[in-house]
Amino acid sequence: MTIEHYKKADTLHIKLCGELDEHHSAYVRTTIDMLTDGDTFKRVYIDMSDLDFMDSTGIGVLIGRYKRLKPRGIPIFIQSPPPTVDKVLKLSGIYEIMTKAG
Repeated sequence: MTIEHYKKADTLHIKLCGELDEHHSAYVRTTIDMLTDGDTFKRVYIDMSDLDFMDSTGIGVLIGRYKRLKPRGIPIFIQSPPPTVDKVLKLSGIYEIMTKAG
């Protein structure tokens, strides 16, 4: 699992590459928290175009980040999930709290 990121204007872009599963969840959680703590931005885009696999542990990671950012009024957008990941996201209901963008 690798995580790429950059900030453009008031938006933080995070790209997940690899597998978001139980083995990598702590790394993803910690990295996203480090990127989002104390910085000034108005929205977060999580690009999943290079995510090969995601299970329910990944859903937990996303929900946890949502709960951390919601009190600050910062929405999370899910960008370009591959079909298998998109199916997991749809079945979980994650699109009820995070917008799919692209």
